[in-house]
Amino acid sequence: MNTIHKSKLLQRRRWRIRKKINGTALRPRLTVKFTGKHIYAQAVDDDNAVTLAFLSSLDAELRKKKIAANVAGAKELGSAFAEKAKAAGIASVVFDRNGALYHGKVKQFADAAREGGLQF
Repeated sequence: MNTIHKSKLLQRRRWRIRKKINGTALRPRLTVKFTGKHIYAQAVDDDNAVTLAFLSSLDAELRKKKIAANVAGAKELGSAFAEKAKAAGIASVVFDRNGALYHGKVKQFADAAREGGLQF
């Protein structure tokens, strides 16, 4: 049987998205990753291969709030990431959903980041 595993399909979606978007110093790529327990978000300058801002649910302040990798946690982390990015001088980003569908957790994260002042 000729089946393709879910992980290979996810990687194909990532490559397809990555071909179309690119982060620069003026407008970095905001990538978000959800695991079973945690959420990771970073702003990446692809031209210089540098991470400009990073935040995860493993951060000390966010651990006290016990943020889970669900819709409520995504909303809270999105607004916290927007504050951290604005402090780093980032006003506008290109959103990279990292192969995930744009609904649920991913959409809540993006909406919270927009409300926090980031422009997509």
